[in-house]
Amino acid sequence: MAWDRLGAGPPVVFCHGTPWSSLLWSSFAKALSHEFTVYVWDMPGYGQSSKDPAHAVDLGTQGEVFAALLREWGLGEPHVIAHDYGGAVSLRAHLLHGAKYASLALVDVVALRPWGSDFFRLVAGNSDVFAAQPLAVHRGALEAYISGASHRGLTKSQLDGLTGPWLTEDGRSAFYRQIAQADERFTAEVEDRYSTVDIPVKVIWGTDDTWIPADRAARLGDLIPGASVELIGGAGHLIQYDAPVELATALHRWLAAQRAPL
Repeated sequence: MAWDRLGAGPPVVFCHGTPWSSLLWSSFAKALSHEFTVYVWDMPGYGQSSKDPAHAVDLGTQGEVFAALLREWGLGEPHVIAHDYGGAVSLRAHLLHGAKYASLALVDVVALRPWGSDFFRLVAGNSDVFAAQPLAVHRGALEAYISGASHRGLTKSQLDGLTGPWLTEDGRSAFYRQIAQADERFTAEVEDRYSTVDIPVKVIWGTDDTWIPADRAARLGDLIPGASVELIGGAGHLIQYDAPVELATALHRWLAAQRAPL
């Protein structure tokens, strides 16, 4: 499993989602490393981590892996910032596997049913067929899919960075395999436990997220006691690229507010 650590200070751990990697958080991690010890990691099956087809990559497994990774790092109670699937991963690690956090920031996360696009459902039922596509066809579909997560549009460099891990032979199979293993039961298992979360929680959402609509922000904020909600205008699901300054400001303000008790 690929991971990195930078900076010094209270620990902050970033969690990515699908079909992303820690690359999505790299500039934010670098900025925060001036005040925090920042950890980034690629979930198994993603980014630079192993894409061995024998390894499970479902949300249940990822939650267990994250809890084990925090124990391995010996962080105690880090601040956690999660995006997309990372929301479900961090919530499952906390609620089911004993992971303790100083605070949790949930950014456009998978946490409430229903989730999964029409494309997700189509691939889930035909993953072997999609995995057998010629790489050129796969590339076209992948680029169109990922581009749709941005409200403002991606640069070529951004698109290349996000698609790159999935454009090798192993990456192509891994891309469809992680979709085939997606299942709403992994959020169903914890949704009724959100009311027991007793750590500071911040919910941040792009108002123009077409992958996970912004109404989920208010719903999630209502379910988690004391959670605060912040909407960022003009940003889609890839809020890191659509509104980087606004997101960085919101995250820094949130973390700064949590530092006093540490």
